Amino acid sequence: MQKREKAVTFKGTPYTLIGPQLKVGDQAPDFACAQGLEIVKLANTPAKARLFLSVPSLDTPVCSEETKKFDDAIGAIRDKVAAYTVSLDLPFAQKRYCSDKAIGVMQTLSDVHNQSFGQNYGCLIEGLPIPLLSRAVFVVDKGGKISYVEYVTEVASHPNYDSAVAALKQAAG
Repeated sequence: MQKREKAVTFKGTPYTLIGPQLKVGDQAPDFACAQGLEIVKLANTPAKARLFLSVPSLDTPVCSEETKKFDDAIGAIRDKVAAYTVSLDLPFAQKRYCSDKAIGVMQTLSDVHNQSFGQNYGCLIEGLPIPLLSRAVFVVDKGGKISYVEYVTEVASHPNYDSAVAALKQAAG
């Protein structure tokens, strides 16, 4: 498996990311994430514009705020897109979070099954006491190609919301 040394910092400490650095135009890699007790793969997501947020944990302030901001920002185009927050939180914790925060558009996927999203999308952090995903944003178009990618270099920082939402709207048509 490819490793990218010092690809991100987490509260100032550099860490290695496991997996490739995806680029615009790449075919979106497959994954096997849990949604409840079901396994969801890329092929199980709708063939329309898709947003994937990779976050360390929904139980942290930045991740929670990020998911809520995207949920609010894409509400007007909810029928044209599918949107997911991916973390290593258990599916039951993700469901509780969505209920508590009234998340209506964003769905959650747990990478706890085999960490395939983190490995295939290049956002699994190596060297922490517990596995976590780094913060990243991916827009996948209707044809399965990546049309936007942002690896946030400091895991505790926010992504570029405006650029990501604009890319998702463009991919949605």
